[in-house]
Amino acid sequence: MNRPSSNRYAITIIGILFFVFGFVTWLNGTLIPFLKLACQLTSDTQAFFVTFAFYMAYFFLAIPSSYILKLTGLKNGMALGLLVMAIGSLVFVPAAGSRSFALFLCGLFIQGMGLALLQTASNPYISIVGPIESAAKRISIMGICNKVAGMLSPIILGALVLKNASSIEEQIKNASGIEERTKLLHELSSRVITPYIIMAVVLFLLAIMIQKSALPEIDVEKEEALADDIQQKTNVFQFKHLMLGVLCLFLYVGVEVMAGDAIGAYGRQLGMPLDETKYFTTFTLLSMLTGYIIGIIAIPKYISQQSALAISALTGIVFSTAVFFSSGYTAITFIAILGLSNALMWPAIFPLAIDQLGKFTKIGSALLIMGIAGGAIVPLVYTSLRDNEVMSNHAAFLICMLPSYLYIFYYSVKGYAAGKISITKPIRS
Repeated sequence: MNRPSSNRYAITIIGILFFVFGFVTWLNGTLIPFLKLACQLTSDTQAFFVTFAFYMAYFFLAIPSSYILKLTGLKNGMALGLLVMAIGSLVFVPAAGSRSFALFLCGLFIQGMGLALLQTASNPYISIVGPIESAAKRISIMGICNKVAGMLSPIILGALVLKNASSIEEQIKNASGIEERTKLLHELSSRVITPYIIMAVVLFLLAIMIQKSALPEIDVEKEEALADDIQQKTNVFQFKHLMLGVLCLFLYVGVEVMAGDAIGAYGRQLGMPLDETKYFTTFTLLSMLTGYIIGIIAIPKYISQQSALAISALTGIVFSTAVFFSSGYTAITFIAILGLSNALMWPAIFPLAIDQLGKFTKIGSALLIMGIAGGAIVPLVYTSLRDNEVMSNHAAFLICMLPSYLYIFYYSVKGYAAGKISITKPIRS
């Protein structure tokens, strides 16, 4: 039986980690225009390799992370993840000095490696530390920590590295010679060094704090001991609801990154200045924060996890369609409001997908973390369709969003229960 005081302590510690997740993850929205300018990239498709490098790390590292966690335990695994993130942050120093886009992508991939380990450990931890029926509520609390950090990160980094961005962009464009242009670009690139050194130090100190904390270790297999029918399954791929959940999470992260990171590129395509678009991610995250607060109040007292997911998917369909039929700042507003639709999706999808996995919980969690690669693929599809003039900006956006929300709706009404058996779990305090 879980003790409430122990649960509160664990939730506080994991909340700090989710703050870190949010701060690092949502820096990408600022890094995309920054690196496009500093590294003189020729298209948004190139610039969106920022999200590709970051989120593909989850795909490659999620399963290895599950094996690492078997050796280290969840607590030490979280500390190790923070150390790896610190190393990735330090790679930004030589990357800025050489203005090497490839080296920046390397640093982002390493950061993603650390986050893959952290996410693989922390998400099942917060789901299992209390009753599974209220897991979405706990994850919503984590989401508030995540999105508050996410709201702050583009404001802070944008103020530091994209100050007077439109003026700098114009100076670089009108530079009289290669030497003057190169000097301006190096001055811009160097702005990122101090913030990332500070980030590396903070991550290192957090790793020490987690390792020395009294965070209780959870035996996932023991906590999730279920009926004999489940224990007799021989591999994780026999859980149909999990496999459908991996695809659901893949598409969810894709639309979340579209609403959060691609909103600036969408605005730029509409002719809006960089000094404005660099803050658009914050509006999406404010919308998501509102959604998390609703989730904490409503789940599970007034609405179930799967019902919340269904409503979120339906509103996503409505808002993404509204983006297609609108323009200018009205379209940007609808994209930002998509944050409200996306807010309760991760809190609902993750616990629904890992429910009843028993001894396969860790590997199941790893497969779900692999689904975060949707954040790498979906935005690239959007920019590729648009930059190669396959379709218009608003049509490319819709084709990436609408099918995703339709599938998420399917999972919320049918997919989450596919292959599950009916069991009665004891009520845990």
